[in-house]
Amino acid sequence: MLIEKLRKEHPQHWKNATAIRVLTLDAVAAANSGHSGMPMGMADVATVLFFNHLKFDPKTPLWPDRDRLILSAGHGSMLLYSLLYLTGYEDFPLEEIKSFRQLGAKTAGHPENFLSDAIETTTGPLGQGFANSVGFAMAEEIQRANYGEKIVDHYTYVIAGDGCLMEGVSQEAIALAGRQQLSKLIVFWDNNNITIDGKVELSDTTNQVERFKSSGWNVIEIDGHNPVQINEAIIEAKKNNKPTMIACETHIALGSSAQDTSKGHGALTDTKLIDETKDIYGWSKEKFHVPVEVKNEWEKIAQKGQKEKLLWENRLASLSSKKQSEFLRMYSMDLPKTLGRAINKFKKSVSIEQPKVATRKSSEMVLNVVNPIMTETIGGSADLSGSNNTKSLDMTIFDVNNRKGRYVHWGVREHGMAAAMNGMALHGGLRPYGGTFMCFTDYARPAMRLAALMKIPTIFVMTHDSIGLGEDGPTHQPVEHLAISRATPNTQVFRPADSVETAEAWEIALQSKTTPSVLALTRQGLPTLRTKYKSANLSAKGAYILEESEGKRQVILIASGSEVSLALTARKKLQNEGIGTRVVSMPCMELFEKQDEKYRKRILPGGRHVRIAIEAGVKDSWAKWLLGERGKEANSGFIGMSGFGASAPASTLFEHYGITPEQIIELAKSKL
Repeated sequence: MLIEKLRKEHPQHWKNATAIRVLTLDAVAAANSGHSGMPMGMADVATVLFFNHLKFDPKTPLWPDRDRLILSAGHGSMLLYSLLYLTGYEDFPLEEIKSFRQLGAKTAGHPENFLSDAIETTTGPLGQGFANSVGFAMAEEIQRANYGEKIVDHYTYVIAGDGCLMEGVSQEAIALAGRQQLSKLIVFWDNNNITIDGKVELSDTTNQVERFKSSGWNVIEIDGHNPVQINEAIIEAKKNNKPTMIACETHIALGSSAQDTSKGHGALTDTKLIDETKDIYGWSKEKFHVPVEVKNEWEKIAQKGQKEKLLWENRLASLSSKKQSEFLRMYSMDLPKTLGRAINKFKKSVSIEQPKVATRKSSEMVLNVVNPIMTETIGGSADLSGSNNTKSLDMTIFDVNNRKGRYVHWGVREHGMAAAMNGMALHGGLRPYGGTFMCFTDYARPAMRLAALMKIPTIFVMTHDSIGLGEDGPTHQPVEHLAISRATPNTQVFRPADSVETAEAWEIALQSKTTPSVLALTRQGLPTLRTKYKSANLSAKGAYILEESEGKRQVILIASGSEVSLALTARKKLQNEGIGTRVVSMPCMELFEKQDEKYRKRILPGGRHVRIAIEAGVKDSWAKWLLGERGKEANSGFIGMSGFGASAPASTLFEHYGITPEQIIELAKSKL
């Protein structure tokens, strides 16, 4: 009855939406894997959104003022791919649809942003896209406040399912969006009451409507197959000063024999089922068939977006050349020309003044230099601003009444913060960074991993980086977290030894366009080790000789962060005993690994040298530099942690766990 009614009352809409459904059925069947049900159920919502509201230009997928569409329920990727094909995106010809889930195709099992500019964000882990959207919407608010509605005025739309709303990160995102009154964020909830295992009630009885309302959202409930209701709901949402959740009651796998069942969630590949469904739709059984007139209707709406984009370009051209240049520079992620000079000036001053400060404080000092110049940076902390030192002096608070603010109070929401920062980076025009204790990368990790996968330069400021945190004890003392971050592909992990290395780490992180950075910073004060100013960024090579041996070299001490000063103290004593000792500072293993063999060999030469690595964490990530690069197990050793920490003052803990110059010396001598 529903389908008959739709076909009769909204014939053109029915055809346009059903094109999505049949493309999904055929693509999933061809791949023999995928998820058919969600695209079939949400096709009506997507069609109304594209035809009546979405601002986009297929010929310029990265147009800054486009509306953003985020498919948080990423398993329903054929919904997105069908839309991109139908509207004429160059990356998505019919051949891509036919290659769904195949090696080398842009139509991957879940949407991958790095495969095409047309895909806003990588979704698959449920809830991530939803949480990304908060960052997208915040970015729009910030840029609109700075450049005006003529240049920045767009919406962020999200399609989320029951699974997205079950994930814990969704609540962090919902609460953040409600608190910040992100009125240009509109979420479509695919309320089909079906999960992989069966009905939602098997595992959840949450009243989602009341949940959103209690977090400060506007909520509209509609029939997700009624194009009139869908359109009216979007119009109403745009008028509200709150973020809006449109609860769309839908039928998963609409029209098939699997409708409203858990079977409908997954891959519908049975030929008989597909043919019968197409009969019900009144559609040809020809595979991947879209009537010419339907394809033309979809391409017409794309033409509207092209006109809007041209008008926007004219408005951009009306800005002063300085303002235009600034706007475009931010989107290209190029650094201001004066930034390098400012960082070098800072390095020179600390080399002279030689402060003894925690590297978290060093980071704050660097940010006080960087942020006034690089005004696209957005800082924040997960309720640890005073501990993370992430707020520079020039920053005001981003809030409902101050959209130009550049500092975000994320609350105790490490996962939501990290995911939203990813959204900011993906939106473009901003460079987000945010802090928490390094131990709580455990909470942020899913989003940190996705930053690496998506090739975006989000900066994660992780302070209190070792047992040096002290009295808070082992729950707060990271020991394995450096190794976890270092094991993540496309991630650069910096553990600077002093203020100079901290400045260099920030410079590299800000130069990066496709790689996220983790800054591991101390709670405890560290002496300035780089007392001879060099304009060159020595940390850019990942490791370098901080102090060379005097006389015949017998020992090489390799360390990062707070343990570099211990290595220098040990070196001095070894040298006094006639044992030539080199100290290598290794602030970033990933960058060192990228250097050519000649450089690595110069820093870590082979032979009979004893190699000792020192770091107040577990050994795992050090094996390569102790045993690789022509190293020998008999001549290598590690000073660090083999288990969890304890609650005590930092100095007591370092002594208790044997991370001391004396232990370094003893181990080195035992290997000679």
